[in-house]
Amino acid sequence: MEKERRLPRWMRRGARAAADSAAAALAREELLLDTARAGFPLAPAAHPQGYGCSCERIGCPNPGRHPVSLAWQTQATTDPDRLLAWLRADQEANFITATGVTHDVLDVPARAGHAALERLAAEGTDTGPVAVADPDRMLFFTDTRGTPDDEDEWWPCVLDCLPETMDEHPGLRWHCRGSYVLVPPSRVTGGPGSSVRWLRAPGLPLPEPLTLLEALTDACAEVARAERDASLTHG
Repeated sequence: MEKERRLPRWMRRGARAAADSAAAALAREELLLDTARAGFPLAPAAHPQGYGCSCERIGCPNPGRHPVSLAWQTQATTDPDRLLAWLRADQEANFITATGVTHDVLDVPARAGHAALERLAAEGTDTGPVAVADPDRMLFFTDTRGTPDDEDEWWPCVLDCLPETMDEHPGLRWHCRGSYVLVPPSRVTGGPGSSVRWLRAPGLPLPEPLTLLEALTDACAEVARAERDASLTHG
């Protein structure tokens, strides 16, 4: 009798677990589709696996944060059927968006990003979509400067920070042509629940990047200065 009384509870727990899993899968699909609807071309990426990376590269230097295919730039798409096929083939898959096609991304330390958001809000400047990438980065999605009429003018991301230098604006990366960033529903290393998540919705209008640059570079410099001062104080 005791076994019979326990069985329904066990079955209910299993049903709840199955429902939670299905809800989580649907939530990941919606996050992915919301990003695609915003016009951001996406491609599948590796994901964290244990203490390493699903790419199984020994000592992967960037676990769960890089594309699966070397052809990610041509593979990137907003087609919902293709995206869902990728995700349903691997429910753990992360996704990247290729920058410099329809959008750029200004990538800053999270502390600097929060400070810049406060300043931009006080100034009445629209920031457009913003994502947090755990544990310590913030991503500002902007209109692209990577496809000008004059192809000699495009700005490669390998320069790291434009238009100035990393010394003047430490911590800032301008992702444009030839680069990518992770987008929701990506999960990353850095602790339980670490992920890439939207702080401001992907469907918001994309701002001109130069309207955000001063606030972001000032905030990056202030954070770097504070970190240097703290290091000197405790050193």
